[in-house]
Amino acid sequence: MVDFRIKIADTVIEVHAVYESTACFCRDFITDSSPDFSVLLDEDDISSESARSDREREYEGLPELHFSRGYLETLALYRKISSALLDRGVVLFHGSSLMMDGRAYVFTAKSGTGKSTHSAVWRRVFGDRVAMINDDKPLIRITDGGAIAYGTPWNGKHCIGSNISAPIAAICSIHRSPTNVIKSVSPQDALPIVLGQIYRPTEPQKLRTTLILADKLTRAVPFYSLGCNMEDEAALVAYGAMKGDTP
Repeated sequence: MVDFRIKIADTVIEVHAVYESTACFCRDFITDSSPDFSVLLDEDDISSESARSDREREYEGLPELHFSRGYLETLALYRKISSALLDRGVVLFHGSSLMMDGRAYVFTAKSGTGKSTHSAVWRRVFGDRVAMINDDKPLIRITDGGAIAYGTPWNGKHCIGSNISAPIAAICSIHRSPTNVIKSVSPQDALPIVLGQIYRPTEPQKLRTTLILADKLTRAVPFYSLGCNMEDEAALVAYGAMKGDTP
């Protein structure tokens, strides 16, 4: 058993893992602060994650892959953490999140659409003003006054992210387009977008909490839809619409 503590989403979690590689994976978030709750992992959790991965790939028509037990343990850990954090108003969201001038911008889309590429365009255009929070699966804390995006160790295949957080200025659903056009999206129309990109546990009570938080998120921050290409203008158009009262 490998024991360590991590701090994500302003929450300290004590982890009891099977593999040392899991602690290494979380190294940038390790803390010695007192834990708020603990997560215990075992070989059954890892086997369940393997079976879940096989089912998902079969459903999507993808070839079978064999992942290491250590990697599967990191997936099981994030699943357990995400489920536990729901009671603290925190959800796992599929998107690329960056911080610019102290505020977070989150881009979401179906896999392969280009959300990570769009974030890269922001880094190219705005340079050092941009810092990546999490390029794949940030955590979002939802409050009555807004929402906060948090970095986590689970930051995508390119491992782009950092241990930072920022209040969310806007969330944007992107799709490919030869021209760059952005429009605001109502909370009602944003809800299906959120439900398609948020982690939804299977336990009935947890699922109910998730649905409540999803609806709350659509009302807590502005949502946009962006048709974009990958030219520099895409970042300028997006930021121009989403920055609000940011100088």
